[in-house]
Amino acid sequence: MEVTMEILKYTLPALIVFFTAFLILRAMIKNDEQKRNVETSLARQKTILPLRLQAYERITMFLERISPESLIIRANQPNMTARQLQNELISTIRAEFDHNLSQQVYISHEAWEMVKKARAGIIQLINTASEQIKPDASSITMSKKILELVMELNVSPIGSALIFIKKEVQELY
Repeated sequence: MEVTMEILKYTLPALIVFFTAFLILRAMIKNDEQKRNVETSLARQKTILPLRLQAYERITMFLERISPESLIIRANQPNMTARQLQNELISTIRAEFDHNLSQQVYISHEAWEMVKKARAGIIQLINTASEQIKPDASSITMSKKILELVMELNVSPIGSALIFIKKEVQELY
């Protein structure tokens, strides 16, 4: 019995010290791991945030460039027919969209869907204007019809997409 007590006298304090050291080391390692995760996350944010902001800027420029007013000014040429203007406008929209396809990687799915919806809305608007006039009418007539249809809209597809994108960018800060 005395031997057992002697063994316990030395073993029990050693076990308590070991267990305490184990708990302290485990807590320190866990804390260190959390710090590393935060640092990694911050470093990733420093790299990705500028890319995301640049993507939102490019998408905003895309939306501004495909607005009917901007498109008509850039695409309309003297002696163009309405059909030629329609084809040129749609071709320009597609080229602009293709040029900005990679931006979808950096913006939210919802924002990208709004951009696609805006593009489709503008193409539909151009096609609707084209259906309402003769194909051989002047490009000026086509331009006026497109602008009339834009004025009839309560909210343009471009406007709603821009509002959505601006809200998302504000959430990044």
